[in-house]
Amino acid sequence: MKLTFLGTGTSFGIPIIGCGCAVCHSADARDRRTRVGAVIESDGGTRILIDTPPELRLQLVQAGIDRVDAVFFTHDHADHIHGIDDIRAITVRQKHPLPMYAEPEVLARLAQRFPYIFDDRMRPLPGTSKPEGEPRPIHDGDVVEIGDAVVEAITVPHGRMNVLAYRVGALGYVTDAKSLSTRAIERLRGVRVLVLNALFRRPHPTHLSIGEAVAVAAEIGAERTFLIHLTHETSHAELEAELPPGVRPAYDGLEVEI
Repeated sequence: MKLTFLGTGTSFGIPIIGCGCAVCHSADARDRRTRVGAVIESDGGTRILIDTPPELRLQLVQAGIDRVDAVFFTHDHADHIHGIDDIRAITVRQKHPLPMYAEPEVLARLAQRFPYIFDDRMRPLPGTSKPEGEPRPIHDGDVVEIGDAVVEAITVPHGRMNVLAYRVGALGYVTDAKSLSTRAIERLRGVRVLVLNALFRRPHPTHLSIGEAVAVAAEIGAERTFLIHLTHETSHAELEAELPPGVRPAYDGLEVEI
């Protein structure tokens, strides 16, 4: 299985508009971070897209990915969904709607914001096209088979709301979590690769801090943990130097074999 990090930055992205800090002007390509998204490819070639961030078109082109078999949304904050229109290039070629998995209330809000994607009655004019999404509800604890990939949904808190983390075989993918319950940690134990959000060094009301993420990684015990949803307060090189063995920052375009 292969994990491709499409984007690894916070909701602002890096560089931030109008910011003059050293990280936003860094010459290290790893410090240029688009919004968070990933593609998981199974040994049999099944491709799963996690979220549709605003830069999705550029991310997929950069990664050389022209096809996915399903989208799994973690939640519907803007930095995780506002590239959804870019799936048009995929569904036009596949000639069938793309299955889109999310919690029922998230699917309802997506259908409200982007009705043309989900409403079969809204057909494009001859000679034009539109994205085609097929909503599929998923709940905490559900297990879904997509081709030869098995995806398990795990609820984690994100401030006043919950988001979905996902386990795909030996991979655990957690973004925008403030904490992980004992139950969530147990369900992630045994993964070989773990992805965790890590915002600032200081505590934050809706996200794991870097220190909290390192502590969660130690509890789960994966061989390798990669941190995402990173801000301009730490450069890649600086953060990499301070993290313990087995934990490192991810960067846009990084590919990890599992």
